[in-house]
Amino acid sequence: MRIPCPICGNRDSREFDYMGHALTLDRPAPDAGLGAWDDYLHNRENPAGPTRDLWFHGLGCGAWLVVSRDTVTHEVFGAELARDVTGGRA
Repeated sequence: MRIPCPICGNRDSREFDYMGHALTLDRPAPDAGLGAWDDYLHNRENPAGPTRDLWFHGLGCGAWLVVSRDTVTHEVFGAELARDVTGGRA
């Protein structure tokens, strides 16, 4: 799979670390309890079809990206810098 890094151009996905669904994880409060933290750390949705994911270009420019792709066909529709998507919070 090729990911179109906005800084480096089209790169092999092995240069990136997959970090999960973009902008959908709500971190529990520190005192939320073990069940809430276990769910946060270990349970994720596994959608079939279009998704937006957070990727880190660790073996490249070091940018955080939001990648739009299809998990069934592995087609990548595009990528944006996470800071542009989140208003500077990523």
